[in-house]
Amino acid sequence: MAIIPQRSLLCWKNIHALGDLSRLKLVLENLPDEALMRHLERIRGKGRNKYPVRAVWNSVLAGIVYQHVSMAALRRELLRNGQLRDLCGFDPLDGEDAVPSAWAYTRFLCKLFRHQKEIAAIFHGLICEVGELLPDLGRNVAMDGKFIGSHGKPSKQIHPDGRRELDANWGIKKYHGKSKDGSPWEKVKRCFGFQLNLLVDAKHELPLAFTVTPANAAESKQVKPVMSDFRKHHPELHGRIRYWIADRGFDFSALYRDFWEENRIKAHNVLRGKRDA
Repeated sequence: MAIIPQRSLLCWKNIHALGDLSRLKLVLENLPDEALMRHLERIRGKGRNKYPVRAVWNSVLAGIVYQHVSMAALRRELLRNGQLRDLCGFDPLDGEDAVPSAWAYTRFLCKLFRHQKEIAAIFHGLICEVGELLPDLGRNVAMDGKFIGSHGKPSKQIHPDGRRELDANWGIKKYHGKSKDGSPWEKVKRCFGFQLNLLVDAKHELPLAFTVTPANAAESKQVKPVMSDFRKHHPELHGRIRYWIADRGFDFSALYRDFWEENRIKAHNVLRGKRDA
C-alpha cells in the first residue's frame, strides 16, 4: 500500500483546488457562528420566517466565498444554482422562490451591522483555535493598508438616509521607484471608500487584527489601534511577537523604538531593509 505523506495543516493550494461548493461547505462546517445565529433568531422571535436566518446568513457567506461583488450578483447565482440553495439551507421545494428578495437582504445586512460585536467574536474565536494548533502563530507579523472601494458615490448630504455613502472618503496613495534603466516612475492610486488596516501572520498568511477607516486616514496612525486590539483580545499571541514587518509607509524610528522598549519587538522595513531595535 502506498503511503500518502501527511498534508500540512494549512495548505492554501489544497483549498484552492476544491470546487466552490466544497470550499463553502468547509467554511460553513467550521465557522463558530452558533451564538450569532441564536441571537438573531431570538430577535426575530415568532415573526415571519419566509427566509430563515441561518439560510440567509449562509448565503451571505457564499457570496464571500464565490467573490460576488454585490448582492445582485449573489441573488443571480442563487437563482440559477439549486445545489447552492440546498447547501445554504433554503427549502428545496420552494425552488427559485426560496431566494430572498433584494429588500430582504438589505434588511438582513442592516441587522448584521448592529451586531458587529458578535461578528467580531467569531473572528477572535477562530484566532484562538488556530493559535492552539500553531505554536508559532504571531511570531512574525506584518501590517499594511488596502483600499476598499465603496459602491456609493460621494455626497454632500450630512444626514444618513440609507441611500448615500456618508462614512467613506477619498484616499490617495503614491508609489515611487526606478525602472531597470534607472528612470524614475510614480504611480498614483485614488479611491473613494475605506481602508482596511490589517495585521497578519507573515508565515501562515492569516489575519490577526484589523481596523477599518475612511480611505483618507493615515496608515501609520492605525498601528497602535491595531496592535492594542490584538493585545486586548489575544494577549498570549501578542506576547509571541518577535518581528513586526511593514513597508515605507510605516517607516518611523519613534514607532520602532516604542516596539522594542515596550514589548521587545524588532520592527523591520521590507523596502528599505531598515531595522531599529
